[in-house]
Amino acid sequence: MLQTFLTGLREGLEAALIVGILVSYLRRSGRADSLSAIWIGVALAVGLSLGVGALLTFTSHSLSDTAEPAFAGLMSVFAVAMVTRMVFWMRTQASLIASDLQAKVDAASQVGWWALALAAFLAVGREGLETALFLWPTVKAAGSETSALFGAVLGIASAVVAGYLIYKRTVTLNLAVFFRVTGMALIVIAAGVLAYGVSDLQEAGFLPGAHAIAFDLSGHISPDGWIGSLLKGTLSISLTTTWLQLVVHIGYLITVMTVFVQPAVRKPVVRQTVGAIIE
Repeated sequence: MLQTFLTGLREGLEAALIVGILVSYLRRSGRADSLSAIWIGVALAVGLSLGVGALLTFTSHSLSDTAEPAFAGLMSVFAVAMVTRMVFWMRTQASLIASDLQAKVDAASQVGWWALALAAFLAVGREGLETALFLWPTVKAAGSETSALFGAVLGIASAVVAGYLIYKRTVTLNLAVFFRVTGMALIVIAAGVLAYGVSDLQEAGFLPGAHAIAFDLSGHISPDGWIGSLLKGTLSISLTTTWLQLVVHIGYLITVMTVFVQPAVRKPVVRQTVGAIIE
């Protein structure tokens, strides 16, 4: 639940920030009558994200017992690649979001309302697709789909509330600190998702070493107990782990986290609050 909550909060707040920038800029530039086009684009982006999540679930359930773990494993690897690219991109480009979106709004306004809707759809849709693609394998890796889905919904709902409060200037949030802390949390989550993807690919026969067990704690820790649930639901650590899973998990976590915590080259240095960027 904690994994999916953090993912939903991080991605949801990015989307809320984008919507806040779009709405605020249109209001300040005297084009409030074009807000309906923005909301149409946002609604379509949300619909697309939900559709992708449903498609992934339907596809997984319709596959054979051999093809299903192969599909899940490949999607896990793809999702981890996307979220890794995203956390590094946001670390260096967060300060340029407002100017980029405002330029796109100006260009779209000269074309028509449909272009504004398309600009909002593309801007929010990217965040929605990343959320759907990463949440799907995260929910599967968490063990309890019900609690994981509840965590995701709670995280997204919290992001919507926070985004509204930020837009209304009720609260402020240091953008650099937020993306750095949540980026580190997502890297920890992604390492576990990648390990589960490796496990699925081993089960499908795509990768070797399915029977080369590094450790098996299932005889000492109940997978349904609070320790087992904590290890699996929070850190994505399986009680029975192969050597390949262990190497991939630790290798990804150490390598990506080491690079991520290094000072980033920014143009300019990110020191704004979210409120300042929306402004």
